Order: sequence, then structure tokens, then C-alpha cells
Amino acid sequence: MRRTTTLLTITGSLLVAAGMLTGCAGDAAPGESAVADLQLDAGWVDSGRMIAVVTEGSSTCVPVAETPTFADGVISVSFDDAAGDAGRACTKDLVPRVTLVGVPEGVDPAQATRVDVSYGNASGSVELPGVEGLAGPGTQTDFLPSAGWLTSGGFALVTWGSSSCAPAVDTIEKTADAEITLTFQTPAADRACTMDMAPRALIGSAEGVAEGAGVELVLVGDTFETTRVPVL
Repeated sequence: MRRTTTLLTITGSLLVAAGMLTGCAGDAAPGESAVADLQLDAGWVDSGRMIAVVTEGSSTCVPVAETPTFADGVISVSFDDAAGDAGRACTKDLVPRVTLVGVPEGVDPAQATRVDVSYGNASGSVELPGVEGLAGPGTQTDFLPSAGWLTSGGFALVTWGSSSCAPAVDTIEKTADAEITLTFQTPAADRACTMDMAPRALIGSAEGVAEGAGVELVLVGDTFETTRVPVL
């Protein structure tokens, strides 16, 4: 398991071999300065089988998650540079990136859970509130889109499909009191996609929607036909 109307803040998602994705800022990242603390955001996704962890850093040099562990009520996970980043120049932008971290056995998503992240000499923690009724770790994913509120606001969305052809959001807007519509760009007819099945993650927000239970994302365009996704 290694590896927003408001415009949407997108973080492209790249598959890591065993279902983990991108995501963190740290002093060990190519082209980045030393950082003492990681500012983290997080949310449950995939019915509690994964956690979307958000950090900030270069959009072109995104580290990956190592296998997480769980002990004394704390999920601990380390981030490392992605293969191929060594010696590569990184853009100097500072954007949110998302990492999907598999939830280890023994974690109960109904209980508040702390997540500790380390990356080089930097580290940070985030507290996830419990959510009732989630499948949790050790259960098989249904490969359906999932979404969760992030601890500092906004949401994370996970979709499944080719790792090289993640859907690109065009607009996001409030379309009802408890409804946010994401319209995806129409992909090029000649795009070539790898034949894998991977989780692809992005994050976003919409003005005027009260974050909480009962809100749904409506996915339109690309391969989605008015797909409704509850936000955990």
C-alpha cells in the first residue's frame, strides 16, 4: 500500500501501486525549502477504507504514502518522494495536494481518530471526527465514487478508473441547498488511457452550502451521467 458559483481547487491524482495516492509537503521534496511543520487537512472516503490527507506544496513533485500503521488510537504514516522525482526541477507553486491513505486494520471510523504524518524532518497531525455507518478497513471497495468533508472545510472526491485519465473538473457550483454539481471537461476523443483501475482524488469547495450530513455531489460529464455521491 505504497505507494470552485466557486472554482474547484483540483489536485490531480496519480495511482500508486497498491492503491495509495499522492500528497504532501515537506523539506525532503525536490525543489522545496525545509518545513518544520506540516499543515494537514483530512477526511474519510471510500466508506472509511481510505483517508484523504491534504497538504500544500509543488504541484509537479508530489510525494507518496508509505504503508500506514495503527497503534494507541493513532494512524501513523510517512510520505516519501515519488519515484522519478530525484533530480527533477519542481514548480514553485504552493497548492493543495491530496494523498489517499489506506485505513489500517483495527481502526473504527465511528470513533475520532488522529492521523500523524511525517515527511523528512517535517511532521504534523490532524484529528478526524468519527462517522457512523462506514464499512471501514478490511472490507472490499465497491469501486464507486466517494466523497468526504475535510476537517478545515471543503471536500475530497475519489473516483475510480484509469490512473492516466483522471477526470478534469470544469466548474463546481451550488445547485440546491444540499447539492453541489461538478461538471467535468469533455475528454479528447483520441486520448489514450492505461487499462488499470485506480483511485483518482481531487478536492474542492462551493459557496453557500452548509457542510454536514445530507449533502450530495452531482457528477456530470466525462464518464459520469448525473452520478450522485453523498459527502461523508
